[in-house]
Amino acid sequence: MSTLELEQQGALSAEPELGERIAVKPKGADMPIYIFLAASAILCVVSFFVLDLNWGKVIERIPNLGSVVAEMLHFSLDKFDLTISTLMETIATTILAVFYGLIIGMVVGAFGAKNIAPWKGLATVIQCVLTFVRAVPTTVWALLILACMGFGISAGIAGLLFHTIAFFGKVFAQTFEEVPEETLEALRAAGANRIQIFFGAVLPASLTGLIAWSALRFEITFGEATILGMVGAGGVGYTIMAAVNSYQLGRAGLAVVLVFIFAYIIEAVTTTMKGKLKVL
Repeated sequence: MSTLELEQQGALSAEPELGERIAVKPKGADMPIYIFLAASAILCVVSFFVLDLNWGKVIERIPNLGSVVAEMLHFSLDKFDLTISTLMETIATTILAVFYGLIIGMVVGAFGAKNIAPWKGLATVIQCVLTFVRAVPTTVWALLILACMGFGISAGIAGLLFHTIAFFGKVFAQTFEEVPEETLEALRAAGANRIQIFFGAVLPASLTGLIAWSALRFEITFGEATILGMVGAGGVGYTIMAAVNSYQLGRAGLAVVLVFIFAYIIEAVTTTMKGKLKVL
């Protein structure tokens, strides 16, 4: 029997018989998904009991939502200049937090990338520290800074920096590690030092990713800066909280709409930028 006939016979014998099930994936491969869903359902039920939610009161107050929203839509121009000023403060806070976080995060990411770090133990330690910083909410960091520095914009920037640096350090390290090892070995063989390798190969190769991550982080940081204003870090968040507490809902509504508009502009610019970077 020829080799061709043997191959044809083997192919025929490998074909499933009529009515026989074809194994698409190993048995029990879906078990982690079922465990995750079951654990999520259990945690949800436990959360209901821990919070002792009064759904009757919630349902009873739902009609009030419409009247509050309607009152907020009656925009008030009272202290409009202050609203614009605090919005500019929030935007400036976001810009500075992202800029400082970008610079420091790039350095941290360079030492946290295992392919370019002086030694891998240092990269592991940095990654652990960044994980810890990201695990603590931004609001908690901001409250710690406020307790040390007092209320104000500078405390808000310092509070935002913790998460921003940790975010950039993590994503930049991952981006730097995607640079082919062959490129780095070739530069080392040519006698290039670590600084020359970083600025001559690693940074240019990662530039597209860095721009995309920076745009995304700006969008996230603006939202965080707005929320931090409500806990005393200044900016438009404080204006919204003060207006609501004094029942000036028209003024609060106008500030919220301005935040929505700027957030939408950021989203549109980020989406456009990501599309262009993909083309490049």
